Amino acid sequence: MARTLSVGYPSGMSDRALKERAARRRPWARDSKGAPRRAPPGPFQPGFWRSPLRGPWLTSFLGTMLGVLVLIVAATGLISQSSYQPQLQHNSPFGSSGVIGPLLALPAWSPSWLYAVTQGLHITVGLMAIPLLLAKLWSVFPRLFAWPPARSPAAIVERASLLLLVGGSVFEFVTGVLNIQVFYPWHFNFVRAHYYGAWVFIAAFAAHVLVKLPVVARAYRERGVLKPLRDDLVHTRLEPRDPDGLVALSPARPTLSRRGLMALVGGASLTLVAVNVGESVGGSLRRLALLAPRGRVFGTGPNDFQVNKTAATAGVVAAASDPAWRLRVTGVRTLTLSRRALMSELPQRSHTITLGCVEGWSTTQHWTGVRLADLAALVGAPAGASVLVQSLQNGGGYSQLTLAPAQLNDPRTLLALCVNGADLSLDHGYPARIIAPAIPGVHCLKWVKSLTFASV
Repeated sequence: MARTLSVGYPSGMSDRALKERAARRRPWARDSKGAPRRAPPGPFQPGFWRSPLRGPWLTSFLGTMLGVLVLIVAATGLISQSSYQPQLQHNSPFGSSGVIGPLLALPAWSPSWLYAVTQGLHITVGLMAIPLLLAKLWSVFPRLFAWPPARSPAAIVERASLLLLVGGSVFEFVTGVLNIQVFYPWHFNFVRAHYYGAWVFIAAFAAHVLVKLPVVARAYRERGVLKPLRDDLVHTRLEPRDPDGLVALSPARPTLSRRGLMALVGGASLTLVAVNVGESVGGSLRRLALLAPRGRVFGTGPNDFQVNKTAATAGVVAAASDPAWRLRVTGVRTLTLSRRALMSELPQRSHTITLGCVEGWSTTQHWTGVRLADLAALVGAPAGASVLVQSLQNGGGYSQLTLAPAQLNDPRTLLALCVNGADLSLDHGYPARIIAPAIPGVHCLKWVKSLTFASV
């Protein structure tokens, strides 16, 4: 009987024995007779993907640019979360008990616009990253249809990590965009889900970067970082063959250069920035914010600026309009103060403060009212006390919140009664609301009914 020798196998094995051994080692690649399994038709066929642009360099370049934007989005997102729901830091690798956790919290002496800037960057850069993310997914799309789907245990682990990476990125970007539009077609808490989803995405992204660094380094070493972008359509050529199978086996004639592709992606990114940046910057630019979910014009007058929740939506119109409204202030002793008493019997302070919303918009207004620190002193609150603020709003959203001692003692933190020289409107919190620097706008509670000062 004829014998066949094969590199990597002991000599003296028959063809049949070799096939059986190969089938046992890679059952997904061969049938019961040891013959290679044929790939299904369509996108699983090697010649199905014909774009002449795909290759390691293009994927590396798109990934590098996307990585820079993702780092900005992740950092500003964690800063936002530390201000919005600081209790969630205990569940992160960089919790408040760690070294990095305290650095994420915005300090009490921050400029009033700091939260608005960080959250504005989070939203704007996140939108800017969407075309890059889609282009990156397009560049590696053939890998999703690789056949056989798992060539080895290591390949199975790699594909599982890619599932977390792709799934995490899609979840974060989709839920983030829907949150900007104040549209919640789900039954889970967006803030918590977005936060935990971010950690899944960050972990998968970091692992993917470590695995692919040699590929990126080789692609840049062989082709340069920017050199392929110099080629026009006539000089666009295939990249060298790669083990991942991104380079087309039977490429079509190029109809777009790599430079043109990047111009298309960059143009889409800049367009998204242009139609949203007015939300984050505010002022006259807000009229250009075509993605603003609540419109771009709010009428005229001192109260002409963004409203997240109206008094009617909160169900407080009657209670907030009641002339008998009184503010209950509790410390060592308890006082009840009318709005007239707050305005005529206590020192009035004015500060220009920027409100920043988790949805990405911001507005800068001139607020007047009573310092919370003065109210704390009025009722004999102990040094280092925090304050529990309660709203006329019952249930749903934020009906109460606690301000930390540093926020309470900041001289810019007010129980605001007026804005831009006029009484607050009902929608902006009449008869009184909280205004504090560098905190999410949702924490500037409206329609305040009581303040309770207590030791931490």
